Amino acid sequence: MSTTAAFPWGVPAYDSLSGPTYLTAQQLVQQVGYALASKIYSYSSEGDDLDTAVAQWNKEGVLNGYGRLPVLAKMQSRSGAGAMVLGDFFSIEDFKQKYPAPHAVIASSQTLATMQPILTQLALLYSAATPFVAHVSASDYSAANAALVSNYASALYAAQETGVSLISSSSAHEIQHMALFASLISSVTPAIHIYDGVRLARESCQVVDVLDAVAVKRTYTQLIQAQDAVGKKVDAAERISKILNNLNSELGTNYGLFEYEGHAEAEQVLVVFGSTEARIARRAATELSKAGQKVGVVVVRVYRPFSDKHFLEVLPASLKKVSVLGQVADKDAVAQAYTQSALYADVVAALAASSVNASVKDIKYSTEKVFTTGDIADYLGASSFDFFAGEEAVQYVHWDVDATATAAAPAKVAKLLSEVSGKNVSFNAVFDNLSQAGVIQTEIRSTKSVVEAPFAIENADVVVVQDAKVLNSYDVLGAAKEGAKVLLRTSIKEADYEKKLPAAFRRAVAAKKAELYVLNVAELGEKSEASAETDAVALQFAFLKVARPELDLAGAAEKVAALNSEDAKSILPAVSKIVENLAKGLNKVEVPATWAEAEVAQELPTSIRANSTEANTEKEAEERVGETSKWHEAAKGLLFKEAYETKASIRPDLPERNFIVKVKSNKRLTPADYDRNIFHIEFDITGTGLTYEIGEALGVHAHNDRKEVEDFINFYGLDASELVNVPSREDPAYTETRTIFQALLQNIDLFGRPGKKFYEQLAEFATDEAERKQLLTLASPEGTTEFKRRAEVDTIHYVDLLHEFKSARPTFGQLAQIVPPLKRREYSIASSQKVRPNQVDLLVVAVDWRDPTGRDRYGQATRYLSSLETGDELVVSVKPSVMKLPPKDTQPIIMAGLGTGLAPFRAFVEYRAWQAAQGIEIGKVFLYLGSRHRREEYLFGEEWEAYLDAGIITILGCAFSRDQPQKVYIQDKLEENLVDVKEALLEGNGSFYLCGPTWPVPAITEVLSKAVTRNGVEEMKEEGRYVLEVY
Repeated sequence: MSTTAAFPWGVPAYDSLSGPTYLTAQQLVQQVGYALASKIYSYSSEGDDLDTAVAQWNKEGVLNGYGRLPVLAKMQSRSGAGAMVLGDFFSIEDFKQKYPAPHAVIASSQTLATMQPILTQLALLYSAATPFVAHVSASDYSAANAALVSNYASALYAAQETGVSLISSSSAHEIQHMALFASLISSVTPAIHIYDGVRLARESCQVVDVLDAVAVKRTYTQLIQAQDAVGKKVDAAERISKILNNLNSELGTNYGLFEYEGHAEAEQVLVVFGSTEARIARRAATELSKAGQKVGVVVVRVYRPFSDKHFLEVLPASLKKVSVLGQVADKDAVAQAYTQSALYADVVAALAASSVNASVKDIKYSTEKVFTTGDIADYLGASSFDFFAGEEAVQYVHWDVDATATAAAPAKVAKLLSEVSGKNVSFNAVFDNLSQAGVIQTEIRSTKSVVEAPFAIENADVVVVQDAKVLNSYDVLGAAKEGAKVLLRTSIKEADYEKKLPAAFRRAVAAKKAELYVLNVAELGEKSEASAETDAVALQFAFLKVARPELDLAGAAEKVAALNSEDAKSILPAVSKIVENLAKGLNKVEVPATWAEAEVAQELPTSIRANSTEANTEKEAEERVGETSKWHEAAKGLLFKEAYETKASIRPDLPERNFIVKVKSNKRLTPADYDRNIFHIEFDITGTGLTYEIGEALGVHAHNDRKEVEDFINFYGLDASELVNVPSREDPAYTETRTIFQALLQNIDLFGRPGKKFYEQLAEFATDEAERKQLLTLASPEGTTEFKRRAEVDTIHYVDLLHEFKSARPTFGQLAQIVPPLKRREYSIASSQKVRPNQVDLLVVAVDWRDPTGRDRYGQATRYLSSLETGDELVVSVKPSVMKLPPKDTQPIIMAGLGTGLAPFRAFVEYRAWQAAQGIEIGKVFLYLGSRHRREEYLFGEEWEAYLDAGIITILGCAFSRDQPQKVYIQDKLEENLVDVKEALLEGNGSFYLCGPTWPVPAITEVLSKAVTRNGVEEMKEEGRYVLEVY
């Protein structure tokens, strides 16, 4: 019984099914069908797993209960699906037998809808027909929701229209009995046995009282013969009731045509049909009635024939209100007032002919409805209930992309837990083949007794993310309880968590107060050559360490080895080595408080809505980074958005939310003939949703210079319009399909400064031996002096090296891999949104210089910003900063800004002015600014003078260092006002801020020490009242 990602215990051997056994409900249905049927017609589509077991047993030549090899016919699900087999049900040989073996159909409710005409004919001529039993998985595909749905409606309406009997199973623990019951009923009427095919049929769990095949056949024979005692004149409902009573006597069970659960004096009753609905409703009625609520549930086991007598017998005499949970075809039917559910029509008819005085309500729901415990509680008039009361339930959720070697790890963990925990384990795998071309979510529950919970986990104790890609598509912590443990398998370095882990995940970890553990398999040491599944084994042990820390991992090594290899002994040393080294690769992460403030752009789903029953086996080969492609490769991402994870978002690779803004104004503040270009740029943010706080920074995603890009394309002989996959600017885990021109303009830092690693990488492409040696020398310790000169004096760029070493000519794809992506540049915001609600301002100095060879050099981002014109668009984001105003408005602020370091203080002063205009009392405002010349660099000078005249600024200290013979700096102006500074900082508990270059920090700190002492400065730092933003 090999383990797969979907089924931990695989397909069981036919003779092994007996007593306590881990299996699925669908496998039990197949066992009964195989044991009792002479022919089996399977309408299972590829991947449905409806007939996996019978196909395997049949192939192995396993004989059934009659000592025969049953005929297994694979059929197609299409219109007229039953026509081909109708003749087989009118066999002369079967007709001659007193107790002919039934013919069984294994199908989904999707197929059942196409068989309805045949069912009608069969019901009319059934006295001459071979017994017919259909085991139907209530599953269908909803194109509107792109998901698998539990479809009972087609079976309910088919039973109404054709007169065939319809019974349901709501649990894996009763499904074998109901499959046997349906086979017995088939001697009286065509029988359909229906059960949930989306979850119940596929969930693996332990069934404690499985009948072996011999017992199934023996019970069937005894009870089929006992039916002779039931008179032929008894109506079908009564005969079926007798059959069920006989089955109860044989098995020691207490099944009924209708089964009541709840308060003995219930005033409100919910009537349900269907596996998930019935299972949750039974539990709800039990728990709520224990709490004194007068509610109950009637589970309809036999819908056709609908016995009014038996239905009325189970209703409590105290009944006042009946709610019928009835499935209808779709959402339109739910909305239509004139459409009734089939179940509601039968309940109303039964009550109308009785003395019961109760109101009846039709609670319609479509096939797309997925029930939760909260839904059922609400229908019963309660807010909630504890489904797992007294069960000591522990719940685990695993996430992975289904193409990885670790996809089956949760299934192996489930098997291991069933062996070492002493508890009952259930396992369910759900596949989403649209997101990321294949994501799998697996759920494991561990409970003290056998408890079936046919719904998605709502309060997981442990969440395991086996591939970080999943974090971009799902809110993996949405169904985790507060304080849950989270295990993330990733190679992302801790220093990059803030940047590379999605904001939604970081925020969820903080909000849930979760314990975060990270597994980096690469840190475990040398991988074993004996095992191709080292990652999977490491993940299993990491899970056990996090989820079950009390377990002896070394003691579990043999079991884990056996689960992961048929030759356990050969991999045991490697497995033991992983246990020994686990602490090296498994680390608990201290979650920063800032994660709670991470801005989330959109809500993500918290669980998978299954759209397949198996992993996606038809994936396209993964596009390799840097390789060129044709236009149709990009078109696939636009046409098949779900499969290719195509999203209309701005910079999805970034953890911050991004916005497209327009240039409103770009004005140079210094004279045109002055050697420094300092400019004030305003962006219009109307309608973008961009918000910012005082002191925050604006991240700018700048482009390379267009002319330089065109020159390089010509030099390198590239086709500017050819498509290429390149790493994103902020996270290489993302790739972007761009034209070569776009990639060079917006992604690749071709005009940046290379490190030693690039020299070494470029050497691999050099065909000239002298050039190769020179590159390797520059990358080595011997070349440090020359490398430093090139980097710091000559300011060599990547493109310069390509020109210099002409024999080193990597392809564009290779170049995209060894030249890093462009980085975002951040600038302090020079405005207050209270004053300028639809605008954000920056104060920037254009960086440019001339190198020793006479070449003009430029700062990439400032060159880009200075070239922008009114109406131009660009991508920006907002980043928090240490520059925050004091908590109290009356606390003084002392600001020192050098050059463009004035930017955040313009925002500070604007905000204080706005507060004063609102009548809010504000503290003293000291502003010190430093630059070279008043005439050329008195930045925002007119504004400062106006604020000073208005009383907003208390002291304005201007240090223009070169306007007089002696140099005057900010520290000199501070010392002139030492008494005022001392009063503001000590008596007013004020804050000091410095923004600009680092060089004046020691001198300014020395002046402040005179005002508050050196210890006072240190105390201010600890209290967050001494704030530096220097570069």
